[in-house]
Amino acid sequence: MDELEKMARDRLARNAFMLHNHMEMESVRQDGAVFRLEIHPDSKNPFGMVHGGALYTLADNAAGTAAHTDGRFYVTQTSSLHFLRNQAEGSVRAEGRVRHRGGTTCLVEVDITGESGLLLATGEFTFFCVDPGRMERRKQAVRSPEGCAPA
Repeated sequence: MDELEKMARDRLARNAFMLHNHMEMESVRQDGAVFRLEIHPDSKNPFGMVHGGALYTLADNAAGTAAHTDGRFYVTQTSSLHFLRNQAEGSVRAEGRVRHRGGTTCLVEVDITGESGLLLATGEFTFFCVDPGRMERRKQAVRSPEGCAPA
């Protein structure tokens, strides 16, 4: 396992929401990542298809991991995901690719494909680069009885 993959896997091991929703990283490279969702009964909407929120979460994780490959820390700032078709069984994959890196933002495109290779959804995510120390201080402030401290 190379250093980039180790860094990504260490960060993702703390992503309880992703793990709870049956998602895993298949691969990571500089400026790119591929994630997979194995469809389970709790991955589905009332119509028996993959829930749109599951597809969005898969896309957000693939895009976010691609953004993080520069070693900085990011949070999702904005996104747009276009749902084109769906599937009920098997697995789906999301591939995130960095399109642009700036000083404070990173733009990532993402495609979600089904087992047959058909495009299920496509979109873009913009991530904002954050200072990890500041994020930790904010987290501690939210836990304190006084509420949220000034940023």
